[in-house]
Amino acid sequence: MSQSLSSSYCFHYSRTYNQLWADAQLELSRLLTEELPAEPRRPEKDRVVFFQRLAMLFVRYIQVFRQLETVYDQVIHPQKRRVIRAILEGVIGRVLELKNEMVEKEFSEYHYMDDVLHDLKLTPTDFEIPIPRYFISDRSEEIKERKAMLTEILKMVELTESPEPLTTKDMSQEEAIKIIQVVERARQGRLRAKLKEESRRMNRMQKIKDPGTAAIESATVCIQKVWRGYIHRKRVKIAREEEMIFLGMAMDPKYQVPCPAVISALASEAHRRIKREEHDADYQKSVVAVTNQLREVEGHDMSKSMKDQLRQWFIECRDATGLFPDYPDEEDGGSALIFAEKTPTQLLEEIAAKEEEDSNSKPKGKNEKKEKGKKDKKKENEEEEEAGLKMLPSAFLSDLEVENKTFADFWKTRNETRNFNQRHEVELIKEEKRKVIEAEIRVQVDEQMRQELAEWKLAVDKDRGGKTKGNAKKKKGSKSGKKKKKEKDLTADRTLESLCQELVEQGLLKQANIVRLQDYLGDYNYLGTTLRQNDIEPMPSLSDVRQVLSLYAILPLGSQVVHEKATLIKAILLAGPAGVGKKMLVHAICQETGANLFDLSPLNTAGKYPGKSGLAMMLHMVFKVARLLQPSVIWIEDAEKMFYKKVPKEEKELDPKRLKKDLPKSLKLIKGEDRVLIVGTTKDPLSADIKSLCKMYNKILLIPRPDYGSRYILWKQLIRKQGGDITIALDLSSLTKISDGYTPGHLVQVVRSIVTKRRILQQANRPLTAAEFIAPLAKIDPVYQAEEEALKNWYAKTPLGKKRIKAATEKEEEQASVKDKKSKNKKK
Repeated sequence: MSQSLSSSYCFHYSRTYNQLWADAQLELSRLLTEELPAEPRRPEKDRVVFFQRLAMLFVRYIQVFRQLETVYDQVIHPQKRRVIRAILEGVIGRVLELKNEMVEKEFSEYHYMDDVLHDLKLTPTDFEIPIPRYFISDRSEEIKERKAMLTEILKMVELTESPEPLTTKDMSQEEAIKIIQVVERARQGRLRAKLKEESRRMNRMQKIKDPGTAAIESATVCIQKVWRGYIHRKRVKIAREEEMIFLGMAMDPKYQVPCPAVISALASEAHRRIKREEHDADYQKSVVAVTNQLREVEGHDMSKSMKDQLRQWFIECRDATGLFPDYPDEEDGGSALIFAEKTPTQLLEEIAAKEEEDSNSKPKGKNEKKEKGKKDKKKENEEEEEAGLKMLPSAFLSDLEVENKTFADFWKTRNETRNFNQRHEVELIKEEKRKVIEAEIRVQVDEQMRQELAEWKLAVDKDRGGKTKGNAKKKKGSKSGKKKKKEKDLTADRTLESLCQELVEQGLLKQANIVRLQDYLGDYNYLGTTLRQNDIEPMPSLSDVRQVLSLYAILPLGSQVVHEKATLIKAILLAGPAGVGKKMLVHAICQETGANLFDLSPLNTAGKYPGKSGLAMMLHMVFKVARLLQPSVIWIEDAEKMFYKKVPKEEKELDPKRLKKDLPKSLKLIKGEDRVLIVGTTKDPLSADIKSLCKMYNKILLIPRPDYGSRYILWKQLIRKQGGDITIALDLSSLTKISDGYTPGHLVQVVRSIVTKRRILQQANRPLTAAEFIAPLAKIDPVYQAEEEALKNWYAKTPLGKKRIKAATEKEEEQASVKDKKSKNKKK
């Protein structure tokens, strides 16, 4: 009975998520029809209209992404999950492509789409880019093993480190007298307080001894007044709270606590995740069993039928042409080329055409090349002038189209009324694995049939009395000229564990702090589009920073497929004043993707691995371990020190510029398959050489001080997190206004100093007020407007900043010319 109930429960929830999947696929098919029309779109000449189209596609793809991520997390059918995973990675890749295209068209890393959200009737939370949970869940065992290995190494390092010897401090006579005075005054204060308490108690006892009738009446009246006043204030407070809830200016307390329905939904989600793991384990076992069974039962028949078909093809070719054919090379596909449903004559014509192409593709003379190059350039320039703005070619749309067709043809109409438990289907495994086994057997058959064909040719030539030709084709040596130099492995004789241990001992491999990206609090920028329409460049909000970093760092690092096909981002620079959360973002990237954290900051590497050989060894070890344990993040704190214009005197001994030449060389070795990201953080980029800094980092993100909305959220969440209560007495709006210019780091520091354990206990009688936070806030220097303007001016000198300024000046010139024409027409 319980088993049938659980199966019906599974099927009910599966039907819900199947419908959600179907809805996401419907929207995806609409997007694909828009992006891949029957006739290509005409180029758009208006940049604003083109960007609006890109922004609309971007937001709609994010909605599909959010739906598919939820479906992939909750669907328990293992074969469906593999299809959804392929579609999800395609959608992620397309989102990244659209983001890259928007950056190229608008010349800005940050985009403001409040008008698009308004048109689509969406909220900023709907626009938030989700971080797929499978980045961690699918690699949970691997991440646990790595963490265990790191903790063991850290324990070993702590044990081997010798304890610091106890040192006695020489104390002056004045310091000793001060300490004695403080202790003595404290003792006297305690005694004085004790005496006062005793005198109060004695006075109380004397008053209570002989109370008269008048005293009793006055006491009762006093008690009545206090009680009635308390009751009345309580009623007024309740009435005021009810009124605020009725007007929608305060939240009902019952909605602040999760309701039973939400709790049960979360419990069912957790239960489905457990079921998903069980079903996936059964599926993996079934795949192995079915593959072995097919290999044993059908393998011999497959080999025999392939050989018979190939022999038949040999005979047909000899009957048609009078000669035995040449066996296709492995590079061309081997016998797979023969089984492509083509006649022998068509196949021979294809092979002959390929040979002609190879012979014709000879290097042409220099003059011909130059003339052709000039013509091509002219054609390109003409096309660019006529074309206008077009969408860039996509690496993911073709895959999405194939996967969408798979869903429409197979999964959309599939009847699953009998599969209540949503377990794998054996027939689907057989269909999939037959192709794999055929490919394996084909390689073996090709080797045998090549030998057999050579014997047939030899026998025929002997009968004719002709000369033996031997092999029909000889593979030409690759005329690639210079061979690529392979990177020398300086640690070929060492194990991965020993390398990790050394890096941990040297402080180059560290454990990331447990921080999520959602902990980086910030509000959405609601006026970005309006400001840009009025030619005012808005400063990005902390929400925009969070979104851009999830697109550039987390999504590519989390998925191997996306990283290989999407635009390769090797290094990101986070620039902003101290306390805006740059370090926190680095640790959040590692936590969200399960990446390892390597620290190559100039101060951290100072004095380690001296000399050129030592430096080469350090970089080799870091990049080797980063590739083997990918995904990995290489963090460079104070990145400006590596590219100092002039090294300060106090830092000359540390040699902060020692990685300036070698690190960019190591960066070039990172390829599409290597999920390794370099993240630099800087609070003083003006002291560095901007050209070399921009060469090193292909993405530069400017992180500003928080705006009003972000500060309001920060105050509210930080006080609650510390244990404080937000009441009417605490004027958050005024506190937010006063704290303009302060960074999240400053606010954290102030909240921790005020909301202590003792202050939390006093909240019932004395609630928190805004005035308490002002005194410690006044002791901290804020980020002044001049500092922010200096960062803005510095960012304007970066490649993307220069492009934006150039585009703005061109726009102004166009507007001025249009005004001149209008004024001339008016005069006429």
